[in-house]
Amino acid sequence: MSAAPHSGKIQPSRVVTMRDVAQAAGVSTATVSRALAGHSVVRQAVRDHVLATIQKLNYHPNRIARDLRSGLRKVIGVIIPDLQNPYLTEVVQGVESVICEAGYSLTLGNSDGLADRERTHLAVVRGEGAAGLIIVPSNDPRADYRPLLSWDIPVVAVDRMPRGLQIDLISTTNYQGAREATEHLLSHGYREIAFINGPREVSVAQDRLAGYGDALRAAGAPLRDPLIVHADFRQPGGKSAMRQLLKLAKPPRAVLVGNNLMTLGAVQAIHECGKKIPDEIALFGFDDMPWAMSLRPPLSAVAQPALEAGRAAAHMLLERLSDPHRLVRQLVLPTRLVVRSSCGEHAGDPAKKGHRHE
Repeated sequence: MSAAPHSGKIQPSRVVTMRDVAQAAGVSTATVSRALAGHSVVRQAVRDHVLATIQKLNYHPNRIARDLRSGLRKVIGVIIPDLQNPYLTEVVQGVESVICEAGYSLTLGNSDGLADRERTHLAVVRGEGAAGLIIVPSNDPRADYRPLLSWDIPVVAVDRMPRGLQIDLISTTNYQGAREATEHLLSHGYREIAFINGPREVSVAQDRLAGYGDALRAAGAPLRDPLIVHADFRQPGGKSAMRQLLKLAKPPRAVLVGNNLMTLGAVQAIHECGKKIPDEIALFGFDDMPWAMSLRPPLSAVAQPALEAGRAAAHMLLERLSDPHRLVRQLVLPTRLVVRSSCGEHAGDPAKKGHRHE
């Protein structure tokens, strides 16, 4: 007997449904649903029997359909302003590690620091029925965050507060980190210390500027406007800002840079101008990243606990989901100095609390 001709197409196997499980287990579909949800009304023996049947039939619950029936999906929206920023991607990693353990999935939006794009991502999160939102706001001057107050889902901010709101927030000691880094440079004998900072309207940039300025004032060092350059937290911005500083009639001998990507741009500009770090210009960055040890010389930096910040934001959101009416909380995580050779010879006490020397 010759074999029947084969069409060449793979025939999809039939998807096992909850009805199939109920029929095989001899219970109702409602009992299967309750057993999956762990409801106490289902006796343990029945639950075990249902779960065994599910495993035997290789049944996979359609979580999306189930969540849509309840009107709320087990999804957490996360919106950040720069997908290329290692600090922010590590925050996202921290968020995901917690919400996945809690049975949620994550949907990620990159606003690119633009109000219009951020507004689009917010609309998507709201329209898809997400259970909550974690946002690192762009704080673009055109952004309006007031509609978040009318949302019926919890919102937690990370790194910076959405302008005009008071909601749950996870941040770090930006002021203290910038002040300690500036004090460390002062301890080397540097007096003309420049600062490449982020956008003026962003709260973390304001805090870091205040820490830098207070350290200089306390030491009686000059605080000159030409030594403060505001950029955009991006690598090209850092490069442009450093070039501007190096063109001054009296270029600074030390520079504090306000985030990781701008620090990369600053390093690029210094090398292209033929300057040597730290012999001709000392450098201290903000955000310690794995590549900091790969630079020559290795980069000194203010380390922020990015992973911990993401985890804390996720825990705070889950708390808000279970207790929607609790008071607004703001958690500030500590930064620390990681001192390497880009700022010159190690000065001060290496065992000083909050500092690490490598």
